[in-house]
Amino acid sequence: MRALTFASRNTKEILRDILTLIFGVAFPIVLLILLSMINKSIPVGYGPDLFHIEKLAPGITVFGLSFLSLFSSMLIAKDRTTSFVLRLFTSPLKPADFILGYTLPMLPMVLLQSVVCYLAAMIFGLRFSANILLAVVVNIPIAVVFIALGLLFGTILNEKAVGGVCGALLTNLSAWFSNIWFDTAMVGGVFKKLADLLPFSHAVNAARAAVAGDFSAILPDLWWVIGYAVVLLCTAVAVFAVKLKKN
Repeated sequence: MRALTFASRNTKEILRDILTLIFGVAFPIVLLILLSMINKSIPVGYGPDLFHIEKLAPGITVFGLSFLSLFSSMLIAKDRTTSFVLRLFTSPLKPADFILGYTLPMLPMVLLQSVVCYLAAMIFGLRFSANILLAVVVNIPIAVVFIALGLLFGTILNEKAVGGVCGALLTNLSAWFSNIWFDTAMVGGVFKKLADLLPFSHAVNAARAAVAGDFSAILPDLWWVIGYAVVLLCTAVAVFAVKLKKN
């Protein structure tokens, strides 16, 4: 109940920043439109099949979720710089309540962004099926990974620093190691091994498997992402607890 009350406050803060909501939903759609148009201009049989709408749409939805790290980190970092969070430290809220209160308001944004992106993909030939609804659900664990990373960095760093780490560095890392723009197997070596260790390519693979209806291929990659989500959330709670004791 305490976490839900705090989440309600954070929901209002997110809704006040309408530009953040527009950017979070619109930017992935712009990318999807541009890449789909490029793919349509390439003769059949040429160009990477990663840009085919059945593979492009799931990849873009996952990449779009990377911006949640910036949103969540800015929210918690901003609170840390004001007297608001100091007053909260005297409340009965526990570290887990804080992290949950910051996480829950982001989940509706995850669903909205994923649904809108898949609807836009249908304009470019993606066929509607129940598999798309499954792909939206599959996106939730990777969204939690990005949110947890944002909360972790937002707890440690100030507002200016999280802009660079979560806004530039993390989004680029998720793009390079996600199998969206190019197949990491083509690069091979250490790059491929690092991509396999990180959750981004696993999230894209699981989303693509969901859209394709390849149900047996979803869980091996999805479990990897869920593991990251659990570890990062627990780490964020632990780090916040340390900060709470210091204050």
